[in-house]
Amino acid sequence: MAVSANRLELLQIADAVAREKVIDRTIVLAAMEDAIAKAARSRYGAETDIHAEINPRTGELRLARHLQVVEDVEDMATQISLDDARRHNPAAQVGDVIADTLPPFDFGRIAAQSAKQVIVQKVREAERDRQYEEYKDRIGEIVNGTVKRAEYGNVIVDLGRGEAIVRRDELIPRETFRPGDRIRAYLYDVRRETRGPQIFLSRTHPQFMAKLFAQEVPEIYDGIVEVRAVARDPGSRAKIAVISRDSSIDPVGACVGMRGSRVQAVVQELQGEKIDIIPWSQDAATFIVNALQPAEVVKVVLDEDSERIEVVVPDEQLSLAIGRRGQNVRLASQLTGWDIDILTEAEESERRQKEFVERTKLFMEALDVDEVVGQLLASEGFSSVEEIAYVELPELSTIEGFDEETAQEIQTRAEEYLARLEAELDARRRELGVADELREIDGVTTAMLVAFGENGIKSIEDLAGCATDELAGWTERNGSETTRHKGILDDFEVSRQQAEDMIMAARVKAGWIEPPAEDEAEGEADGSGSPVQEQEG
Repeated sequence: MAVSANRLELLQIADAVAREKVIDRTIVLAAMEDAIAKAARSRYGAETDIHAEINPRTGELRLARHLQVVEDVEDMATQISLDDARRHNPAAQVGDVIADTLPPFDFGRIAAQSAKQVIVQKVREAERDRQYEEYKDRIGEIVNGTVKRAEYGNVIVDLGRGEAIVRRDELIPRETFRPGDRIRAYLYDVRRETRGPQIFLSRTHPQFMAKLFAQEVPEIYDGIVEVRAVARDPGSRAKIAVISRDSSIDPVGACVGMRGSRVQAVVQELQGEKIDIIPWSQDAATFIVNALQPAEVVKVVLDEDSERIEVVVPDEQLSLAIGRRGQNVRLASQLTGWDIDILTEAEESERRQKEFVERTKLFMEALDVDEVVGQLLASEGFSSVEEIAYVELPELSTIEGFDEETAQEIQTRAEEYLARLEAELDARRRELGVADELREIDGVTTAMLVAFGENGIKSIEDLAGCATDELAGWTERNGSETTRHKGILDDFEVSRQQAEDMIMAARVKAGWIEPPAEDEAEGEADGSGSPVQEQEG
């Protein structure tokens, strides 16, 4: 009976540990088997290959020493001769493994302590694996927990089946929690670490607010209303852009709720954070105007290549558009992904006047005309001498005060000016030592060749070795601040795609890469019957 009681006790312990740690019972039994095998090796020798097996139904323990069948025995602890093996099993062959059953024995104090450590370690590892597997699939969810303790401003949260941390910078400013407080937070990361899985929560993450709205607004939960973008200044103000898939449902009204009940529930959870709910629009200009609410916008000018937009507001609306410490425009920029420059009507008018004076002066000097003619050309919307040189003659002759002869003379002067400028630039290009073959790259002008030469790009290989950022420049964002780094071709209104095309063409011409497949297809379509041949530099 004593043996039966021990067996029963073994299974009861395994069941109790499995329930307490919320892990599989077989894992606990496997840990016990490993621990017993380790303790047996301390009795029979560390080099002995001992296996323990616990019957999961009866709790019966079986110890066995595994021996490999060989012709010549070199290690008595792990090998057995063929003759000896056939006494155990007449069908034994060389290479088989024989299980030699060992008698039960009493564990000593040290062996028992060692076995306990193995079991504790294995169970802890299984518990950590269970926690990681459970919570890694919950990234992006809101979780509820109880504050366990606060350490150096960080809050440790008990999730019931795991422990998480809300770092100090992930807490809403001026927010305090005490042990025992209930807390809701956004689970944004789970990492495997040596001390166990680390679960990271946040109450400042933009998606925390989006998920709170999903809990409060049935239309968002059902997918009828979609949250497209969120920008937050935690604890102060936030903007959320929403769109409805059903034209009969107002997305803003659905989020606000009856008498503001839905949005107030979110505001209360976020410690009074003011929330602007904005209708999302596919049209960038409309979306940005909406994002700058409550400020009114008079005019917008978009630069899609650099994702910048100029917004003109009435003089008295400037402070409202910018917001306290730039908060409104900063949140609008984060929400839309565009850099926003805000001008008043007076500033925009002053800038337009300055540009008008500069263009007038350019036309006076380049075309050798008086101020009245220069102003006429500038007021008609011409911004460069190239536009005048290549515009259709009838369009030029329709300007008030111009006849066909005057228009022809002005266009001739424009062409002569461009020819002189081209000659000067070409002379400068040769002086800098820029190779002629760079002219053959599509989109490269003589003025660009001069810029290349001034920046050390003098051959096809030099251009082929450039990065797109070097030519087109790049924008670097650090928090709310944006820094623009100029490129070699910044003054030529060259897009990133055009800069990349120039570099790729140079690499093809230098023989570094094969021409793109689509070029080959075009070559065959031309009827030449052969793909585009690689050009030599």
